[in-house]
Amino acid sequence: MYYGMVAVYYVMIVNILYFTIMILSYRNIGTIYRRSKYSNYNTLSGSELVPPVSLLVPAFNEELTISENVNCLLTLNYPTYEVIVINDGSSDNTVDVLIKEFRLKKMPNPEFRGTIDTQEIRGVYHNPDYPSLFVIDKENGGKADSLNAGINLSHYPLISSIDADSLLEKDALIRMARMYMENPEEMVAIGGDVRIANGCLIENGAVQKVSLPRKIWPMFQSIEYMKAFLGGRIGWSHMNGLIIVSGAFGLFRKDYVIAVGGYRGGYPGEDMNIIIKLHRYMLSHKIPYKVAFCPEAVCWTQAPDTYKIISNQRKRWGRGNLKNMIENRGMLFNPKYKVMGMITMPYNVLFETLNPYFRITGLLALVGYTLLDMTHWRILLTFFLLNFLSGYLLSVGAIILEEIAFRRYKKLSDLWKMLLFSALKFFGYHQLGVLWRVQGHIQYLQNNNSWGTMTRQSWSEESKTA
Repeated sequence: MYYGMVAVYYVMIVNILYFTIMILSYRNIGTIYRRSKYSNYNTLSGSELVPPVSLLVPAFNEELTISENVNCLLTLNYPTYEVIVINDGSSDNTVDVLIKEFRLKKMPNPEFRGTIDTQEIRGVYHNPDYPSLFVIDKENGGKADSLNAGINLSHYPLISSIDADSLLEKDALIRMARMYMENPEEMVAIGGDVRIANGCLIENGAVQKVSLPRKIWPMFQSIEYMKAFLGGRIGWSHMNGLIIVSGAFGLFRKDYVIAVGGYRGGYPGEDMNIIIKLHRYMLSHKIPYKVAFCPEAVCWTQAPDTYKIISNQRKRWGRGNLKNMIENRGMLFNPKYKVMGMITMPYNVLFETLNPYFRITGLLALVGYTLLDMTHWRILLTFFLLNFLSGYLLSVGAIILEEIAFRRYKKLSDLWKMLLFSALKFFGYHQLGVLWRVQGHIQYLQNNNSWGTMTRQSWSEESKTA
Protein backbone atom coordinates (compact mmCIF):
# COMPACT_ATOMS: atom_id res chain seq x y z
CA MET A 1 0.00 0.00 0.00
CA TYR A 2 2.87 2.32 0.84
CA TYR A 3 4.39 2.07 -2.66
CA GLY A 4 1.04 2.74 -4.29
CA MET A 5 0.76 6.01 -2.34
CA VAL A 6 4.30 6.93 -3.37
CA ALA A 7 3.26 6.47 -7.01
CA VAL A 8 0.19 8.66 -6.47
CA TYR A 9 2.26 11.43 -4.86
CA TYR A 10 4.84 11.14 -7.62
CA VAL A 11 2.21 11.66 -10.32
CA MET A 12 0.76 14.60 -8.38
CA ILE A 13 4.17 16.28 -8.10
CA VAL A 14 4.87 15.70 -11.80
CA ASN A 15 1.61 17.35 -12.79
CA ILE A 16 2.11 20.27 -10.41
CA LEU A 17 5.50 20.93 -12.02
CA TYR A 18 4.05 20.58 -15.52
CA PHE A 19 1.33 23.11 -14.72
CA THR A 20 3.88 25.48 -13.16
CA ILE A 21 5.91 25.46 -16.38
CA MET A 22 2.69 25.95 -18.36
CA ILE A 23 1.79 28.98 -16.22
CA LEU A 24 5.20 30.50 -16.94
CA SER A 25 4.50 29.97 -20.65
CA TYR A 26 1.21 31.85 -20.30
CA ARG A 27 2.96 34.69 -18.47
CA ASN A 28 5.15 35.23 -21.52
CA ILE A 29 2.63 34.66 -24.30
CA GLY A 30 1.57 38.34 -24.47
CA THR A 31 5.14 39.43 -25.16
CA ILE A 32 5.55 36.68 -27.73
CA TYR A 33 2.31 37.67 -29.48
CA ARG A 34 3.33 41.33 -29.76
CA ARG A 35 6.80 40.39 -30.95
CA SER A 36 5.35 38.01 -33.52
CA LYS A 37 2.67 40.36 -34.88
CA TYR A 38 4.17 43.83 -34.70
CA SER A 39 7.93 43.55 -35.16
CA ASN A 40 9.13 44.92 -38.49
CA TYR A 41 11.12 41.97 -39.76
CA ASN A 42 11.18 43.30 -43.33
CA THR A 43 13.31 46.22 -42.18
CA LEU A 44 15.73 43.91 -40.39
CA SER A 45 16.05 41.57 -43.38
CA GLY A 46 17.74 44.35 -45.33
CA SER A 47 19.86 45.77 -42.52
CA GLU A 48 23.64 45.58 -42.41
CA LEU A 49 23.44 45.48 -38.61
CA VAL A 50 22.03 41.94 -38.61
CA PRO A 51 24.87 39.49 -37.78
CA PRO A 52 25.78 37.01 -40.54
CA VAL A 53 24.97 33.34 -39.95
CA SER A 54 26.35 30.02 -41.15
CA LEU A 55 23.58 27.46 -41.64
CA LEU A 56 24.88 23.93 -41.00
CA VAL A 57 22.86 21.13 -42.62
CA PRO A 58 24.01 17.57 -41.80
CA ALA A 59 22.73 15.14 -44.42
CA PHE A 60 22.71 11.35 -44.45
CA ASN A 61 20.78 9.59 -47.23
CA GLU A 62 18.61 12.63 -47.97
CA GLU A 63 18.51 12.45 -51.76
CA LEU A 64 14.70 12.72 -51.90
CA THR A 65 14.42 16.03 -50.03
CA ILE A 66 17.85 17.68 -50.07
CA SER A 67 17.42 19.66 -53.28
CA GLU A 68 14.16 21.29 -52.22
CA ASN A 69 15.50 21.95 -48.74
CA VAL A 70 18.63 23.70 -49.98
CA ASN A 71 16.62 25.78 -52.45
CA CYS A 72 14.41 26.81 -49.56
CA LEU A 73 17.40 27.80 -47.42
CA LEU A 74 18.90 29.86 -50.25
CA THR A 75 15.80 32.08 -50.38
CA LEU A 76 15.43 33.08 -46.71
CA ASN A 77 14.68 36.68 -45.77
CA TYR A 78 18.10 37.34 -44.30
CA PRO A 79 20.82 39.79 -45.41
CA THR A 80 24.04 37.77 -45.08
CA TYR A 81 24.32 34.05 -44.55
CA GLU A 82 25.82 30.88 -45.98
CA VAL A 83 24.48 27.35 -46.31
CA ILE A 84 26.92 24.54 -45.57
CA VAL A 85 25.56 21.06 -46.35
CA ILE A 86 27.60 18.27 -44.79
CA ASN A 87 27.16 14.89 -46.47
CA ASP A 88 27.93 12.35 -43.77
CA GLY A 89 29.06 9.43 -45.91
CA SER A 90 25.63 8.83 -47.45
CA SER A 91 25.10 5.52 -49.21
CA ASP A 92 22.59 7.06 -51.63
CA ASN A 93 22.99 9.89 -54.19
CA THR A 94 22.78 12.87 -51.83
CA VAL A 95 26.04 14.43 -53.05
CA ASP A 96 25.35 13.67 -56.71
CA VAL A 97 21.93 15.33 -56.48
CA LEU A 98 23.48 18.50 -55.04
CA ILE A 99 26.35 18.55 -57.55
CA LYS A 100 23.93 18.22 -60.44
CA GLU A 101 21.31 20.65 -59.13
CA PHE A 102 23.77 23.46 -58.31
CA ARG A 103 26.54 22.60 -60.83
CA LEU A 104 29.11 22.31 -58.05
CA LYS A 105 32.85 21.85 -58.55
CA LYS A 106 35.35 20.45 -56.10
CA MET A 107 37.41 23.18 -54.43
CA PRO A 108 41.18 22.61 -54.76
CA ASN A 109 42.22 24.12 -51.42
CA PRO A 110 39.26 24.76 -49.11
CA GLU A 111 40.08 26.79 -46.01
CA PHE A 112 39.07 25.26 -42.71
CA ARG A 113 39.20 27.82 -39.91
CA GLY A 114 38.24 25.57 -37.02
CA THR A 115 40.29 22.80 -35.47
CA ILE A 116 37.66 20.42 -34.06
CA ASP A 117 38.56 16.82 -34.86
CA THR A 118 36.25 15.14 -37.40
CA GLN A 119 36.19 12.18 -39.74
CA GLU A 120 38.16 12.51 -42.99
CA ILE A 121 36.93 15.17 -45.42
CA ARG A 122 36.69 13.81 -48.96
CA GLY A 123 36.14 17.18 -50.56
CA VAL A 124 34.38 20.55 -50.49
CA TYR A 125 32.18 21.61 -53.42
CA HIS A 126 31.20 25.11 -54.51
CA ASN A 127 29.88 27.11 -57.45
CA PRO A 128 30.53 30.89 -57.68
CA ASP A 129 27.05 31.25 -59.18
CA TYR A 130 25.79 30.21 -55.74
CA PRO A 131 28.32 32.07 -53.57
CA SER A 132 26.60 31.27 -50.27
CA LEU A 133 26.41 27.48 -50.81
CA PHE A 134 29.10 24.99 -49.80
CA VAL A 135 28.88 21.19 -49.70
CA ILE A 136 31.23 19.11 -47.57
CA ASP A 137 31.60 15.42 -48.44
CA LYS A 138 33.05 13.41 -45.56
CA GLU A 139 33.37 9.92 -44.15
CA ASN A 140 30.47 8.81 -41.97
CA GLY A 141 30.82 9.96 -38.38
CA GLY A 142 27.32 10.85 -37.22
CA LYS A 143 25.37 14.07 -36.92
CA ALA A 144 27.61 15.64 -34.27
CA ASP A 145 30.71 14.97 -36.36
CA SER A 146 29.02 16.56 -39.37
CA LEU A 147 28.14 19.69 -37.40
CA ASN A 148 31.75 19.96 -36.21
CA ALA A 149 32.97 19.73 -39.81
CA GLY A 150 30.56 22.51 -40.75
CA ILE A 151 31.83 24.66 -37.88
CA ASN A 152 35.41 24.18 -39.10
CA LEU A 153 34.51 25.51 -42.56
CA SER A 154 32.07 28.23 -41.48
CA HIS A 155 32.89 31.89 -42.06
CA TYR A 156 30.52 33.67 -39.68
CA PRO A 157 30.26 34.23 -35.88
CA LEU A 158 26.79 32.69 -35.56
CA ILE A 159 25.93 29.15 -36.57
CA SER A 160 22.53 27.57 -37.04
CA SER A 161 21.96 23.81 -37.02
CA ILE A 162 19.17 22.65 -39.32
CA ASP A 163 18.03 19.12 -40.10
CA ALA A 164 18.16 18.17 -43.77
CA ASP A 165 14.54 17.03 -43.67
CA SER A 166 13.33 20.41 -42.42
CA LEU A 167 11.96 23.53 -44.09
CA LEU A 168 12.34 26.96 -42.53
CA GLU A 169 9.70 29.61 -42.84
CA LYS A 170 11.16 32.50 -44.84
CA ASP A 171 11.41 34.84 -41.85
CA ALA A 172 12.35 32.19 -39.25
CA LEU A 173 16.04 33.09 -39.15
CA ILE A 174 15.46 36.85 -39.01
CA ARG A 175 13.06 36.34 -36.10
CA MET A 176 15.80 34.48 -34.23
CA ALA A 177 18.31 37.19 -35.12
CA ARG A 178 16.02 39.84 -33.67
CA MET A 179 15.96 38.00 -30.34
CA TYR A 180 19.74 37.63 -30.46
CA MET A 181 20.23 41.34 -31.21
CA GLU A 182 18.25 42.30 -28.10
CA ASN A 183 21.07 40.92 -25.95
CA PRO A 184 24.05 39.83 -28.10
CA GLU A 185 26.54 39.79 -25.23
CA GLU A 186 24.62 37.20 -23.20
CA MET A 187 22.66 35.21 -25.77
CA VAL A 188 24.59 31.99 -26.44
CA ALA A 189 21.84 29.79 -27.94
CA ILE A 190 18.29 30.16 -29.24
CA GLY A 191 15.92 27.35 -30.14
CA GLY A 192 13.19 27.54 -32.76
CA ASP A 193 9.73 25.99 -32.80
CA VAL A 194 9.47 22.67 -34.66
CA ARG A 195 6.15 21.85 -36.36
CA ILE A 196 5.03 18.71 -38.17
CA ALA A 197 4.89 19.19 -41.96
CA ASN A 198 3.03 15.95 -42.71
CA GLY A 199 -0.29 16.90 -44.25
CA CYS A 200 0.80 20.40 -45.30
CA LEU A 201 0.83 21.59 -48.91
CA ILE A 202 4.48 22.14 -49.85
CA GLU A 203 5.56 23.82 -53.07
CA ASN A 204 8.96 25.14 -54.15
CA GLY A 205 10.54 24.23 -50.84
CA ALA A 206 8.03 26.14 -48.69
CA VAL A 207 4.87 25.37 -46.73
CA GLN A 208 2.07 26.99 -48.74
CA LYS A 209 -0.90 25.65 -46.80
CA VAL A 210 -0.84 24.48 -43.19
CA SER A 211 -2.91 21.42 -42.38
CA LEU A 212 -2.82 18.74 -39.74
CA PRO A 213 -1.49 15.29 -40.64
CA ARG A 214 -3.94 12.72 -41.94
CA LYS A 215 -2.01 9.70 -40.67
CA ILE A 216 -2.33 8.73 -37.03
CA TRP A 217 1.36 8.61 -36.02
CA PRO A 218 2.25 12.12 -37.30
CA MET A 219 -0.99 13.45 -35.80
CA PHE A 220 -0.04 12.23 -32.34
CA GLN A 221 3.39 13.78 -32.78
CA SER A 222 1.87 17.10 -33.84
CA ILE A 223 0.03 17.32 -30.51
CA GLU A 224 3.10 16.11 -28.65
CA TYR A 225 5.37 18.73 -30.24
CA MET A 226 2.90 21.53 -29.54
CA LYS A 227 2.77 20.59 -25.87
CA ALA A 228 6.55 20.25 -25.57
CA PHE A 229 7.50 23.45 -27.39
CA LEU A 230 4.70 25.90 -26.56
CA GLY A 231 3.63 24.45 -23.22
CA GLY A 232 7.12 23.63 -21.98
CA ARG A 233 10.04 25.40 -23.58
CA ILE A 234 8.59 28.90 -23.28
CA GLY A 235 8.41 28.39 -19.51
CA TRP A 236 11.86 26.83 -19.18
CA SER A 237 13.33 29.63 -21.29
CA HIS A 238 11.81 32.19 -18.91
CA MET A 239 13.81 30.61 -16.04
CA ASN A 240 16.95 30.24 -18.17
CA GLY A 241 16.66 26.52 -17.48
CA LEU A 242 16.23 25.24 -21.03
CA ILE A 243 18.03 21.90 -21.33
CA ILE A 244 17.65 21.32 -25.06
CA VAL A 245 17.59 23.27 -28.31
CA SER A 246 16.15 20.97 -30.95
CA GLY A 247 18.68 19.73 -33.46
CA ALA A 248 16.13 20.51 -36.16
CA PHE A 249 16.61 24.27 -35.76
CA GLY A 250 18.80 26.28 -33.40
CA LEU A 251 21.08 29.34 -33.39
CA PHE A 252 24.40 29.48 -31.49
CA ARG A 253 27.37 31.71 -30.75
CA LYS A 254 30.15 29.88 -32.58
CA ASP A 255 32.91 31.01 -30.23
CA TYR A 256 31.24 29.39 -27.23
CA VAL A 257 30.41 26.20 -29.11
CA ILE A 258 34.12 25.91 -29.98
CA ALA A 259 35.09 26.78 -26.38
CA VAL A 260 33.17 23.73 -25.10
CA GLY A 261 34.79 21.46 -27.69
CA GLY A 262 32.00 21.40 -30.27
CA TYR A 263 29.34 18.74 -30.52
CA ARG A 264 29.83 15.41 -28.83
CA GLY A 265 29.87 12.47 -31.21
CA GLY A 266 29.53 8.74 -30.80
CA TYR A 267 25.89 8.41 -29.83
CA PRO A 268 22.56 10.30 -30.03
CA GLY A 269 21.60 13.22 -27.84
CA GLU A 270 24.03 15.78 -29.25
CA ASP A 271 21.41 18.55 -29.23
CA MET A 272 20.82 18.19 -25.49
CA ASN A 273 24.51 17.66 -24.77
CA ILE A 274 25.67 20.89 -26.42
CA ILE A 275 23.18 22.93 -24.36
CA ILE A 276 24.22 21.26 -21.10
CA LYS A 277 27.89 21.92 -21.95
CA LEU A 278 27.13 25.58 -22.66
CA HIS A 279 25.33 25.93 -19.32
CA ARG A 280 28.25 24.31 -17.50
CA TYR A 281 30.85 26.44 -19.24
CA MET A 282 29.09 29.75 -18.70
CA LEU A 283 28.28 29.04 -15.06
CA SER A 284 31.74 27.63 -14.28
CA HIS A 285 33.36 30.76 -15.74
CA LYS A 286 30.77 33.05 -14.12
CA ILE A 287 29.81 34.58 -17.48
CA PRO A 288 26.29 36.09 -17.69
CA TYR A 289 24.37 34.21 -20.37
CA LYS A 290 20.97 33.26 -21.74
CA VAL A 291 19.67 30.16 -23.54
CA ALA A 292 16.34 31.17 -25.08
CA PHE A 293 13.41 29.84 -27.06
CA CYS A 294 11.87 31.73 -29.98
CA PRO A 295 8.45 30.16 -30.70
CA GLU A 296 7.67 32.46 -33.63
CA ALA A 297 10.70 31.14 -35.56
CA VAL A 298 9.24 28.01 -37.14
CA CYS A 299 10.83 25.00 -38.76
CA TRP A 300 8.66 22.36 -40.46
CA THR A 301 9.84 18.76 -40.36
CA GLN A 302 8.70 15.38 -41.63
CA ALA A 303 7.59 13.18 -38.76
CA PRO A 304 7.87 9.38 -38.78
CA ASP A 305 4.65 7.87 -40.10
CA THR A 306 5.15 4.18 -39.27
CA TYR A 307 5.44 2.34 -35.97
CA LYS A 308 8.93 1.02 -36.72
CA ILE A 309 10.42 4.40 -37.54
CA ILE A 310 8.89 6.31 -34.65
CA SER A 311 9.84 3.57 -32.17
CA ASN A 312 13.46 3.69 -33.35
CA GLN A 313 13.45 7.48 -33.01
CA ARG A 314 12.07 7.42 -29.46
CA LYS A 315 14.43 4.68 -28.34
CA ARG A 316 17.28 6.83 -29.66
CA TRP A 317 15.98 9.82 -27.70
CA GLY A 318 15.79 7.64 -24.58
CA ARG A 319 19.40 6.54 -24.98
CA GLY A 320 20.56 10.10 -25.50
CA ASN A 321 18.68 11.41 -22.48
CA LEU A 322 20.01 8.70 -20.17
CA LYS A 323 23.59 9.15 -21.37
CA ASN A 324 23.45 12.91 -20.84
CA MET A 325 22.06 12.54 -17.34
CA ILE A 326 24.75 10.03 -16.37
CA GLU A 327 27.54 12.13 -17.91
CA ASN A 328 26.41 15.29 -16.10
CA ARG A 329 25.28 13.80 -12.78
CA GLY A 330 27.70 16.14 -10.99
CA MET A 331 25.36 19.02 -11.76
CA LEU A 332 22.50 17.48 -9.78
CA PHE A 333 21.55 19.63 -6.76
CA ASN A 334 24.79 21.58 -7.15
CA PRO A 335 24.19 25.27 -6.27
CA LYS A 336 27.12 26.22 -8.50
CA TYR A 337 24.90 25.50 -11.51
CA LYS A 338 21.96 27.58 -10.26
CA VAL A 339 18.68 26.84 -12.10
CA MET A 340 20.28 24.05 -14.13
CA GLY A 341 21.71 22.31 -11.08
CA MET A 342 18.88 22.87 -8.63
CA ILE A 343 15.80 22.62 -10.87
CA THR A 344 16.33 21.54 -14.49
CA MET A 345 18.66 18.58 -14.00
CA PRO A 346 16.81 17.09 -10.99
CA TYR A 347 13.52 17.57 -12.82
CA ASN A 348 14.88 15.82 -15.90
CA VAL A 349 16.28 12.87 -13.95
CA LEU A 350 13.26 12.34 -11.69
CA PHE A 351 10.42 13.22 -14.02
CA GLU A 352 11.77 12.44 -17.48
CA THR A 353 14.52 9.80 -17.30
CA LEU A 354 13.02 7.79 -14.42
CA ASN A 355 9.40 8.57 -15.23
CA PRO A 356 8.66 5.27 -17.03
CA TYR A 357 9.76 3.19 -14.04
CA PHE A 358 7.65 5.12 -11.53
CA ARG A 359 4.64 4.86 -13.82
CA ILE A 360 5.03 1.15 -14.55
CA THR A 361 5.74 0.05 -10.97
CA GLY A 362 3.10 2.42 -9.58
CA LEU A 363 0.48 1.06 -11.96
CA LEU A 364 1.37 -2.55 -11.13
CA ALA A 365 1.24 -1.79 -7.41
CA LEU A 366 -2.20 -0.16 -7.60
CA VAL A 367 -3.59 -2.96 -9.76
CA GLY A 368 -2.13 -5.54 -7.38
CA TYR A 369 -3.64 -3.82 -4.33
CA THR A 370 -7.03 -3.77 -6.05
CA LEU A 371 -6.89 -7.46 -6.98
CA LEU A 372 -5.89 -8.36 -3.42
CA ASP A 373 -8.70 -6.20 -1.98
CA MET A 374 -6.14 -3.97 -0.27
CA THR A 375 -7.78 -0.93 -1.83
CA HIS A 376 -11.06 -0.19 -3.56
CA TRP A 377 -11.37 -0.26 -7.34
CA ARG A 378 -12.92 3.22 -7.19
CA ILE A 379 -9.60 4.57 -5.90
CA LEU A 380 -7.82 3.06 -8.89
CA LEU A 381 -10.42 4.51 -11.27
CA THR A 382 -10.16 7.93 -9.63
CA PHE A 383 -6.38 7.84 -9.97
CA PHE A 384 -6.64 7.01 -13.68
CA LEU A 385 -9.23 9.73 -14.31
CA LEU A 386 -7.22 12.40 -12.50
CA ASN A 387 -4.07 11.37 -14.36
CA PHE A 388 -5.90 11.54 -17.69
CA LEU A 389 -7.58 14.86 -16.91
CA SER A 390 -4.35 16.57 -15.86
CA GLY A 391 -2.52 15.36 -18.96
CA TYR A 392 -5.40 16.35 -21.20
CA LEU A 393 -5.56 19.85 -19.69
CA LEU A 394 -1.85 20.32 -20.34
CA SER A 395 -2.34 19.45 -24.01
CA VAL A 396 -5.37 21.74 -24.24
CA GLY A 397 -3.33 24.49 -22.58
CA ALA A 398 -0.73 24.22 -25.34
CA ILE A 399 -3.47 24.35 -28.00
CA ILE A 400 -4.84 27.52 -26.40
CA LEU A 401 -1.36 29.07 -26.50
CA GLU A 402 -1.23 28.22 -30.21
CA GLU A 403 -4.64 29.80 -30.79
CA ILE A 404 -3.76 32.96 -28.86
CA ALA A 405 -0.39 33.71 -30.42
CA PHE A 406 -0.13 32.01 -33.82
CA ARG A 407 -3.33 30.42 -35.19
CA ARG A 408 -1.52 28.51 -37.90
CA TYR A 409 -4.35 26.00 -38.13
CA LYS A 410 -7.22 28.03 -39.55
CA LYS A 411 -10.04 25.50 -39.86
CA LEU A 412 -12.45 24.81 -37.02
CA SER A 413 -12.21 21.12 -37.88
CA ASP A 414 -8.47 21.28 -37.15
CA LEU A 415 -9.18 22.61 -33.67
CA TRP A 416 -11.63 19.78 -32.95
CA LYS A 417 -9.15 17.26 -34.34
CA MET A 418 -6.41 18.54 -32.03
CA LEU A 419 -8.73 18.33 -29.03
CA LEU A 420 -9.73 14.78 -29.99
CA PHE A 421 -6.19 13.48 -30.46
CA SER A 422 -5.10 15.20 -27.24
CA ALA A 423 -7.43 12.74 -25.52
CA LEU A 424 -6.78 9.72 -27.72
CA LYS A 425 -3.02 9.80 -27.16
CA PHE A 426 -3.58 8.60 -23.57
CA PHE A 427 -5.08 5.35 -24.86
CA GLY A 428 -2.09 3.56 -26.35
CA TYR A 429 0.32 6.18 -27.68
CA HIS A 430 1.25 7.49 -24.24
CA GLN A 431 1.90 3.96 -22.98
CA LEU A 432 4.03 3.19 -26.04
CA GLY A 433 6.16 6.24 -25.22
CA VAL A 434 6.89 4.72 -21.81
CA LEU A 435 7.80 1.39 -23.43
CA TRP A 436 10.07 3.02 -26.02
CA ARG A 437 11.98 4.94 -23.38
CA VAL A 438 12.59 1.80 -21.34
CA GLN A 439 13.74 -0.03 -24.50
CA GLY A 440 16.08 2.89 -25.22
CA HIS A 441 17.60 2.53 -21.76
CA ILE A 442 18.11 -1.18 -22.37
CA GLN A 443 19.85 -0.37 -25.66
CA TYR A 444 22.10 2.06 -23.80
CA LEU A 445 23.12 -0.69 -21.37
CA GLN A 446 23.84 -2.89 -24.40
CA ASN A 447 26.07 -0.13 -25.88
CA ASN A 448 23.75 0.10 -28.86
CA ASN A 449 24.49 3.48 -30.47
CA SER A 450 22.76 2.88 -33.79
CA TRP A 451 20.85 5.79 -35.27
CA GLY A 452 18.06 3.80 -36.92
CA THR A 453 16.57 4.32 -40.36
CA MET A 454 14.33 7.29 -41.16
CA THR A 455 12.60 6.70 -44.51
CA ARG A 456 11.85 10.00 -46.27
CA GLN A 457 9.33 11.02 -48.87
CA SER A 458 10.04 13.79 -51.33
CA TRP A 459 8.17 16.94 -50.36
CA SER A 460 6.07 16.66 -53.51
CA GLU A 461 5.04 13.11 -52.51
CA GLU A 462 4.27 14.29 -48.99
CA SER A 463 2.05 17.06 -50.38
CA LYS A 464 0.01 14.55 -52.38
CA THR A 465 -1.31 13.15 -49.11
CA ALA A 466 -2.33 16.60 -47.88
